[in-house]
Amino acid sequence: MTGHPSADGPAGDPLDAVAEVIARFGVDKRRLQLALALLTERHQTLDSLVRGCALPRRTVESLLRAADPDLDQNVSGAAIKAARAAAYRDRFGSGRPRRGQVADPYAALLAAHGDLVARMDADIAAAPAARDALDHVAATADTVVRRALWLDSAFDLAGARLLCIGDHDLSSLAACAVIPGLRVTVVDVDERLLEFIDGRAAAYGYDIQCFYADFRYGLPDIVAGSADIVLTDPPYTPEGVELFLGRGAQGIGDRANGRLVLAYGFSPLHPALGLKVQRAVQDLDLVAEAILPAFNRYHGAQAVGSASDLYVLRPTARTFQILDKKLARTAVNIYTHGAQSLEGRSGALDPDTAGAVIAFATGTEQGKPSLLVGERWPAAVGAATLDRASLLASGLPASAVRLPRLEVAVDLADDPGPWLLRVLAAVSADRLAVLVPNGHPDLATQETQRALTALLAPKYALRLRRSTPASRYAIVEATAVEATAARSEPGAAPIARDFLCRAHGKIGNVWREALIRRSARRPDGPLTKNEARALVAEAVSRPAWLEARLIDLPRLAIAALLSEAEASVKAVS
Repeated sequence: MTGHPSADGPAGDPLDAVAEVIARFGVDKRRLQLALALLTERHQTLDSLVRGCALPRRTVESLLRAADPDLDQNVSGAAIKAARAAAYRDRFGSGRPRRGQVADPYAALLAAHGDLVARMDADIAAAPAARDALDHVAATADTVVRRALWLDSAFDLAGARLLCIGDHDLSSLAACAVIPGLRVTVVDVDERLLEFIDGRAAAYGYDIQCFYADFRYGLPDIVAGSADIVLTDPPYTPEGVELFLGRGAQGIGDRANGRLVLAYGFSPLHPALGLKVQRAVQDLDLVAEAILPAFNRYHGAQAVGSASDLYVLRPTARTFQILDKKLARTAVNIYTHGAQSLEGRSGALDPDTAGAVIAFATGTEQGKPSLLVGERWPAAVGAATLDRASLLASGLPASAVRLPRLEVAVDLADDPGPWLLRVLAAVSADRLAVLVPNGHPDLATQETQRALTALLAPKYALRLRRSTPASRYAIVEATAVEATAARSEPGAAPIARDFLCRAHGKIGNVWREALIRRSARRPDGPLTKNEARALVAEAVSRPAWLEARLIDLPRLAIAALLSEAEASVKAVS
């Protein structure tokens, strides 16, 4: 046998039909025998069979179709009819799969952590809904607790820092519950998730720091080189796995002893896909120290049997030598679903759409912008260009900042949600026009529109043009707020403006310098650097923010920071 066919069995005796399906799997039929054993014991849903046996949905469906005449089906699922169960046990040795199974070394520990499993189950249910476009599939509560128990047994993590490169599974919360003294950093593109984890961590008293990043555009500076061990469950594409592992490797501080722990699974029906991903792992010169099969189970991902393996990877010296080069080629399309899936590639902007965005950026139909941001602008426009990754990672180039008047057009037509705010913070221009999807989260309701407008008000006056220039698009038009008062009287503008205009600056430095400027006219003279630094330390609720950049904070943290900064101004008034 060279593959795992999933066709229906022949008509006739269901036992023979089931035998034919199972025979096609050769030595790899143990999990099908286990599925039959479960069916002879009690009713099973399709989900429970897929997840319990780590079998692809197609394979389970083939088995159920073959056995259909012998199945008793009700609202609880399907089971082999009682009168036929003995025949199935005799024919397929349904007891052997269980006798041959290796005992779960974590079963007793899991049982001892039943309260934690129940709490994690409630947290997973309460967490923000999965986003298909980000390949979100929630792990089971048993899985995230098992991961934490395994981490605790394999490594001495007391006082160490765990870096979660994405954490839709909430593994950060389980790890902190199991491992005393563990410090965790969570970096994710989903700001709803970051807000949820931050809130739960505060309620439970866990040391978890949350930062925003779209890994296609880099890892926050504050996170680079900070971790002892990395955990990630990335999109299951070669591009996604290589990117998440690469950013994880950038996060490792102890290069001699650090590890990357990867959850990844592929369907036994398509081993070539698994090979491509494993080659991507090898391309980063990572050594696989262990692969724990079917360690992780999920609510979904039935194409891969609702299961994945746990890879324990160790970087080599060459890993760190090649990282920058490998990650410089990062693709936007890394997911398996949605507009940014491997199949979701799009071409250049059509001339009419490009022209409309440019017209709003320049204020005239025939204008030529100072800068175009994005890779899809028609070549005929003829203006200077900047790729989106460079803007989000470092901000505008010096050549653009020095221009006497700056008008910028940005293509974010594929923005999954968080890019818009960060582009508005990263670009300080006289006029700015940003093309986004018409259903963009910041434009979806009056509430979200007001929130975006209020947050940016110290820097830009926004006009949100829905269904412009076509029904699938919207244009966010931003005009710089006049800083006349700020020029005539140092520090007159809201302090939020300082942060929003220096989004790539270290927050502690930006805050300190803003307070010094605002103290320039004090009767007893301006604040010294040490005095300003002390005021900042007293005012900030999260000291870790001071070493970060505004652009790396989750949205909720940005709003909280700006509020705290505004309150600190009263101390120098």
